[in-house]
Amino acid sequence: MKWFCCVKCCSNDVEKYNDDVEANGFADGKVVDSMKGKRFSSQRANVANSFTFRELAVATQNFKETNLIGEGGFGSVYKGRLESGKVVAVKQLNLNGVQGNQEFIVEVLMLSLLRHSNLVTLIGYCTDGDQRLLVYEYMPLGSLENHLFDLEPDQEPLDWHTRLKIAVGAARGLEYLHCKANPPVIYRDLKSSNILLDNDFKPKLSDFGLAKLGPVGDNTHVSTRVMGTYGYCAPDYAMSGKLTIKSDIYSFGVVLLELITGRRAIDTTKKPGEQNLVAWASPFLKDRKKFVQLVDPMLQGRFSVRSVHHVVAVTAMCLQEQANFRPLIGDIVVALEYLASQAEIFEKRKSLTAVDSQYLPSKQDINHAPKKIYYKCKE
Repeated sequence: MKWFCCVKCCSNDVEKYNDDVEANGFADGKVVDSMKGKRFSSQRANVANSFTFRELAVATQNFKETNLIGEGGFGSVYKGRLESGKVVAVKQLNLNGVQGNQEFIVEVLMLSLLRHSNLVTLIGYCTDGDQRLLVYEYMPLGSLENHLFDLEPDQEPLDWHTRLKIAVGAARGLEYLHCKANPPVIYRDLKSSNILLDNDFKPKLSDFGLAKLGPVGDNTHVSTRVMGTYGYCAPDYAMSGKLTIKSDIYSFGVVLLELITGRRAIDTTKKPGEQNLVAWASPFLKDRKKFVQLVDPMLQGRFSVRSVHHVVAVTAMCLQEQANFRPLIGDIVVALEYLASQAEIFEKRKSLTAVDSQYLPSKQDINHAPKKIYYKCKE
């Protein structure tokens, strides 16, 4: 009975939030965060719709197994079609799973308050009885991990330019959370399975149940229970419980390393010494001559060595054990945008055959490149 009361409170909290949104109308660009009692600046709110369980059961054909597109500790995700004809993804939370009522409310609030082209759009939610469901825009290519690991025999590996394009989009989403949202938002669960892709491989960050409002004013961190995914969690946060935006930077570095290597952050099928990606890659990250040895063999040498060197250098900075030595996400975006543009030029100019170290940006390219890139990459 107590648990049922919690669910009822959950429903009331979500409805209270929507009432606040409708009452305030976002006339001043701010809404009340009913969970934290803080003012939250937003360009425009995405007011989530409330669905009945019956509506979502019909949309997913009673959660038919053939419509199942993903599973995890949170529950199951189904492809569905609303009465309007819109194709959506419906996440049905496992009532006994790791994601509880608080995380459910956080996700509804965060994705209703935040809007960016590199964040997944929340369409609505359901809190009928003891049911907890979330309805998102449908991302046809699934998650990044579906295109990096355990590929099907007929599945093409991501080319180098596409990998950088995905890295840029994910970085832009993180930049919005850290720099544009006010107060800043710490994502806390950045990983390849939470980066979803549309038909053009444009990435969107998803799953905001663990997101946390960042420190404001003179505060340097938020003290909180350690949450996240093993292998992606920053060591300083794991040891102290002190959460900062630099915690997300470390996780982003792990994702960059996955894009470079084609290896999972944690892979227990590997032999001892290779199961933890960061630990395995550490000797390579410290020796520029070994950078190229990190590259995914599935690329078959179709990349610019110079580009790899720069991307690995950025990755190494993100993975610094001391948080203060990690770069800000704005600097990372600038660097990756330039490197992605150069990778696109390389792809157009070269017939991607063997490892090519001959192509270098022209002096004119270097003169017009953001100076931060060359400074950062030389460190």
